[in-house]
Amino acid sequence: MSAKIDFSKVSFLVVDGDKISAQVVFDTLSYLGAVSVRRVGKPEEAFRILRTQQVDIIITEWRLRGMDGLEFLDSLRNSTSSPNRFVPVIMLTAHSEQQYVTTARDLGITEFLAKPFNAKALYSRLVSVITRPRHFINTSTYFGPDRRRRQVPFDGPDRRGTDKRN
Repeated sequence: MSAKIDFSKVSFLVVDGDKISAQVVFDTLSYLGAVSVRRVGKPEEAFRILRTQQVDIIITEWRLRGMDGLEFLDSLRNSTSSPNRFVPVIMLTAHSEQQYVTTARDLGITEFLAKPFNAKALYSRLVSVITRPRHFINTSTYFGPDRRRRQVPFDGPDRRGTDKRN
């Protein structure tokens, strides 16, 4: 564990319909020093809390009651009634195949963590969210954290090669 973060100053919202899974996340956050951790089972409850309380990081499951984690994420990032479009979201789920990760990334997930997880892996994602926040991108087809993680050197005015002026 490389960075020292005081999690007692960070507020968490765990959105997970499975009480045992939510308890494991709660216990892990408590182990890491978090003291402000709210747990809800439904996205509607999460939106209610987001409208009335400060939440620094959301940790959500893919499968939720009422709407799935992707619908929750899409509504959080893209709805005009969203209470906080910029809040970092960590998806913690057993659906870890590449297609799920890509889908979650394309809907604006901040970090992805596969179950089963351990405290070190969750700590790593939390440190990433807190110490290396990503800029948000707003285009006609995407709103969310910048999906680019690699620094790719390039020569020329347009890395994607769409610049036809040359």
